[in-house]
Amino acid sequence: KLSLSFLSAATLSVHRHSHWSVCHSCSQSVSRTCRRSDPMSVERSNLLSMMKLSIKVLIQSSLSLGRTLDSEYPPLQQFFVVLEHCLKHGLKVKKSFIGQNKSIWAPLELVEKLCPESADLATSVRDMPGLKTGLGRARAWLHLALMQKKVADYMKVLINRRDLLSEFYEPGALVMEEEGSVIVGMLVGLNVIDANLCVKGEDLDSQVGIIDFSLYLKDPQTTESTQDDSKMTAILDQKHYIEELNRHLSCTVTDLQAKMDSLEKTNCKLIEELSAATDRINALREEQDQLRQENTNILQSSQRKEEVTLQDSQVELETYRQSRQGLDEMYNVVWKQYKEEKRIRQELQKELELQVGLKQEMEVAMKLLEKDIHEKQDTLAALRQQLDQVKTLNLQMFNKSQVLKLYICRLQNSESQRKNTEQGQKDLHSEMKERVDSLQKRLTDLDVLRSGLEAELSKEKEQRQSLQRELQREQDNTTELRTQLQQLQGLQTELLDLRQEKKQLQQLCEEQEQALQEMGLHLSQSKLKMEDFKEVNKALKGHAWLKDDEATQCKQCQKEFSISRRKHHCRNCGDIYCNSCSSNELALPSYPKPVRVCDICHSLLLQRSSTSS
Repeated sequence: KLSLSFLSAATLSVHRHSHWSVCHSCSQSVSRTCRRSDPMSVERSNLLSMMKLSIKVLIQSSLSLGRTLDSEYPPLQQFFVVLEHCLKHGLKVKKSFIGQNKSIWAPLELVEKLCPESADLATSVRDMPGLKTGLGRARAWLHLALMQKKVADYMKVLINRRDLLSEFYEPGALVMEEEGSVIVGMLVGLNVIDANLCVKGEDLDSQVGIIDFSLYLKDPQTTESTQDDSKMTAILDQKHYIEELNRHLSCTVTDLQAKMDSLEKTNCKLIEELSAATDRINALREEQDQLRQENTNILQSSQRKEEVTLQDSQVELETYRQSRQGLDEMYNVVWKQYKEEKRIRQELQKELELQVGLKQEMEVAMKLLEKDIHEKQDTLAALRQQLDQVKTLNLQMFNKSQVLKLYICRLQNSESQRKNTEQGQKDLHSEMKERVDSLQKRLTDLDVLRSGLEAELSKEKEQRQSLQRELQREQDNTTELRTQLQQLQGLQTELLDLRQEKKQLQQLCEEQEQALQEMGLHLSQSKLKMEDFKEVNKALKGHAWLKDDEATQCKQCQKEFSISRRKHHCRNCGDIYCNSCSSNELALPSYPKPVRVCDICHSLLLQRSSTSS
């Protein structure tokens, strides 16, 4: 419908104003495209051309007017109407119980999610009491975005997310195709316009969006001259240059403020960490003092216990030595008695040897006596070995008594044999009885000694058991002392760990102090950079857009301009240079595409971008 209305308006204008050749050619081209392509592409091309015309007429008329625009300004109204038609193109119809709804407010609400800066704008539009429909809210939103000079930015954010727009628009819509990005590029030029629009008092819900083509049909006789166009371009370039400077300076100021805030926050955090570290160091010092005191107390108690145990062990050693001396003395006494018995037995052996020669019958008895004597000698040798070992003395004495009993029995047999053989040997037998009695007395004495030795051995066993108990106690004490020593070693290791932690904390404190010093240096450097930026700002504010008539030679190479060496303005500083000195191009905030920049500005802008990154 829009394309047909545009065609009908164009044909009527051709019939009414035959001297307007531009619109006639436009209508011919539109009719050709209608024949060739589908209606969606025709509508897109028509809307794109209408948007170009409306933006161009709005910028030219606002610059010629020289004041802020209001809502009653016709070119501005027509711009909003064309923009509304562009946003409505290919919009899907939402069906409900009431009827069909086709509003552009739903896709515009996505800008609030994609760009958080537009949240205030959307909330203010929702809070307006006079707006009831989605179309009215969308119109109010566009008015406020134009006053903020953010229409191009918001539309760029919206068009970049075509995956989200596919929910609201059909595939062939203007917003979903390349024409949408072209319109976003054209909307950047609206940042030149200053508008003051009153949204609350107007009835935006019931307005009818009709395009008035009479504003865009111009008479070539009434067109302005080329000088006016050059003046307008110069004024636009100057305004772009000033806006770029302001934006650049505001960005640098905000960056510096953010850096100052971050430095202050980091400084506060470092001060808090220093205070916490000092508190921790003080607590560790107190714990170290307490551990030292406990260590000294433990060492003193362990030394005292060691002294007591040493004294007890010395006393026990002395008692053991005394008991050992008593045992040695008793052993010497027994040894002396053994020697006397041995001497007596040797005397008896000699007497028996003398009596062997008297009678042959006594030889058998004497042989038996010799055997007994040899056995006694063997037993005596065993007794020597047993005396060396105090524990086996009782067994040796018992064996000795058994041997003596056997000897007595054999003596009794020999005596009976002697009585049967000869009566003359009664004297000898009586003498042998006397000697045997003496031997029995000695054996009884030996038994008494043996019983005394057994009692002493039992006492020694008891003493040994008591000594073993004391030794176990000493071993327990030594184990306790070892455990205490291990605890002391653990405490020493803990002290070493605490000292290492103290060193680490001291290193952290030193590093934090160094960091604070570095932060102070960074702050001083940032202050110096702020002063430099202020000086640069002052110097930049002094620049102005030079006119073509004022410059006769290049500012950098000082070569004069001619037909071959053309004049070129630097879009950053505003001075005039030759082509070789201004061959570089950079993207500036006030221009959608890279523009010509001199070599000096090119190097300065690259340095600033590198420092900011």
